[in-house]
Amino acid sequence: MGNDIYTALREGFTDPIRDVLWGHIYLTPQLAALTKSAPFMRLFRIFQLGPAYGTYPGATHTRAAHSIGVYHLARRLLLNLAERGAGRWLSFTGGRSFLCAALLHDLGHFPYAHSLKELPLASHEELTGKIILSEPVKSLVADAGGDPYLTAAIVDTKLSGYEEKELFFYRKLLSGALDPDKLDYLNRDARYCGVPYGAQDVDFIFSRLHPQMERGFDIDSRGIPSVESILFSKYLMYRSVYWHRSVRSATAMIKKALMAGLNAEVIAREELYNLDDQGLFTLMAGRPLPLFSLAEKVRNGYLYGTVAEFPFDEPVHRSLLDIQRRYYHEQALAREFSELIGRPVRPEELIIDLPEPVSFETGLYVNDEERYFSESSSVFKTQGVDGFIKTLRIIRIFVDPGYENDIKFSMKLFDILHKREKWLQL
Repeated sequence: MGNDIYTALREGFTDPIRDVLWGHIYLTPQLAALTKSAPFMRLFRIFQLGPAYGTYPGATHTRAAHSIGVYHLARRLLLNLAERGAGRWLSFTGGRSFLCAALLHDLGHFPYAHSLKELPLASHEELTGKIILSEPVKSLVADAGGDPYLTAAIVDTKLSGYEEKELFFYRKLLSGALDPDKLDYLNRDARYCGVPYGAQDVDFIFSRLHPQMERGFDIDSRGIPSVESILFSKYLMYRSVYWHRSVRSATAMIKKALMAGLNAEVIAREELYNLDDQGLFTLMAGRPLPLFSLAEKVRNGYLYGTVAEFPFDEPVHRSLLDIQRRYYHEQALAREFSELIGRPVRPEELIIDLPEPVSFETGLYVNDEERYFSESSSVFKTQGVDGFIKTLRIIRIFVDPGYENDIKFSMKLFDILHKREKWLQL
């Protein structure tokens, strides 16, 4: 057996996994052992799209299936780039570390999709790095031919002190406009949700890539339509699936319950790490906090309804960026809605939801046009991409269904919200 990048990517891949999206995916026995470890097995118990199955019943695929798909595309991507010149600076250990990083990149991910993302917790990348550097994963990565620290540092960009010249190259590959993560989740999520928006031509995309050590890879102008397809697909998936009203309602309810638990010190931050979907609900069910009833409502499909929605305008709604301050606005709105309908609306029966920032990566360099993508012949200029983001970030006010119609159809609702928007500037 050789000790170069081609050996790392070609030899010993004898263990197949049958994937609904990519067909047979081959791993070495040592890489396959990583998928049997306890930290990876947890990913089989986490739905990739959290509560989206309530709207798209087919969306019950797991983070484990996604992670295996990312590994598969990462291997194809790296082999493609190695054959086009990157092999000059890539090593066996580096290549295997990259494959391990792709396979394990979501080890620290929270349960229930992104319901926990805005809470004051460590990032899932940081948690992933710690798991990789702990047993049993640390030894399993080494057995697979990787360097555990390099593997962890590819995922967790806060890890420093590693001198390996390949590190930044691999980081660029794993996170960017055409990364294996995005190419898998757009295709996979669209397939399982039964929507046509996410499908991407991976074979053609890989054919338009050219390795570049500092940037990871460049594209040529023939690849511009593929990047445009990804950008628009991501936009459509966020608009129709990831941030669907019902998904946002379920997410906001879980987030409100957990934030209350953290504030009341009924739960500790560390207890939210390494949970699966079932474990998250079990944790809340066993603790004495009235707001944890929101989790049981979500589990039973009893979701809060939308009474108002309007675009996020940062100068006006800046205070809503702080999840703690949002609670005070919810209290004030609950009082005003109580007066509006003539019966009490409790603060826990109302939620102001603001989606977190979303990025549309356009930092690719178009080599034959000698300019970056946002300045290229693409129709997607910076202003257009900013328009995507503005369209997606919608503030929604959710209330318990018992009050929904009374509030939504009140003639005075507009006056209350108009006054509230002015007040939010304070």
